[in-house]
Amino acid sequence: MACTVVVLCAMGLLGGTASAAYADPKPGEKRGAKQGTGRESGRGTDSAEASLKHLEDVRKKIDDLYRKAEKATDAYNGAKEQVELQQKEIVKLARNIDRTQQKLAALKRQAGALASAQYRGGGMPSEAKLMLGADSGGFLDDATLVRKAQQAAKGVIAQLSRTKGELEGYSEDATDRWERLEANRKKKESAQRDIKKKIDAAKKLESRLAAKEKDRLKKLEDERAFLKQQKWLDSGVLEEISNKASRFGKRAISFATAQIGKDYVWGAEGPDTFDCSGLTLRAWQAGGTTIPRTSQEQWRQLHRVAIKDMRPGDLIIYFSDASHVGMYIGDGAIVHAPRPGRQVTITGAGSMPILGVVRPDAESDRDADR
Repeated sequence: MACTVVVLCAMGLLGGTASAAYADPKPGEKRGAKQGTGRESGRGTDSAEASLKHLEDVRKKIDDLYRKAEKATDAYNGAKEQVELQQKEIVKLARNIDRTQQKLAALKRQAGALASAQYRGGGMPSEAKLMLGADSGGFLDDATLVRKAQQAAKGVIAQLSRTKGELEGYSEDATDRWERLEANRKKKESAQRDIKKKIDAAKKLESRLAAKEKDRLKKLEDERAFLKQQKWLDSGVLEEISNKASRFGKRAISFATAQIGKDYVWGAEGPDTFDCSGLTLRAWQAGGTTIPRTSQEQWRQLHRVAIKDMRPGDLIIYFSDASHVGMYIGDGAIVHAPRPGRQVTITGAGSMPILGVVRPDAESDRDADR
């Protein structure tokens, strides 16, 4: 964690005074304005303010596009996961259908053999054959054999009927799953197009900026994150949060922080690129726990804990639609894959709106308690 503290201090995420980039202007001076006098100073101030307002508008548009792309990415990942699950289920059903068809064929052969045996008996009713028996011992033997034959025939017919019903059920289930598979494939393709469209639009906006404006845009993003983090820290939240990770959480943190500097790519699960939930998925696999693929499913399925009870290794879910996730690493920071055009990095845990916290290894805690 000492390394984390150093990084966070350098980024200005552990509280205290803001860095020079975010310092308040001197009395009488407007942010971004150059010192000057008279009309030239006024024009310079107006120009700087207009430029800053333009960049802030661009930042908001880009942020909004990437947020929508991230939401669409969750839909893409969810549909992709469903496609894979349904494909596996369809394979299982196909095997069941094949086995049942073989069983049905065997039963039909058995029923055919019984019918042939009856035909070879001349079609004479069993009761008549019994009445024509020569002696009482033979009569009783024949009666026993007839009863067994009748029971066998009834058993074959009943089994044949059940097997046909199973086969029809498997076929209907397979058809239903195939239809859902196709629907999810279409949903996946639609989400993919939506993501590309929004990311392309955001990149186009950024490409119009000059190099200096791009640098200033990055500073605006950092400033916004810093101010939100500062507000979160000022609430005193760290006073109650433990910095003790579980042994599984330590492994997950070790994996996640080792990915720092790798590019964000939507839908990516490593090893060279990640999206936000792809990073947490692989990190917790390294920690020995399999978790859902998307941030929305991580929020829905994993055990929830209060912010004051969270510990390093827990996942913080962001935004009201649970469209982003980061891993808490202690000291008020997370490691996460932010968005296209950025790399896996450490930032303040309070730099985005928090929906809640989930704990992937909660089951291990319960096992330890028992």
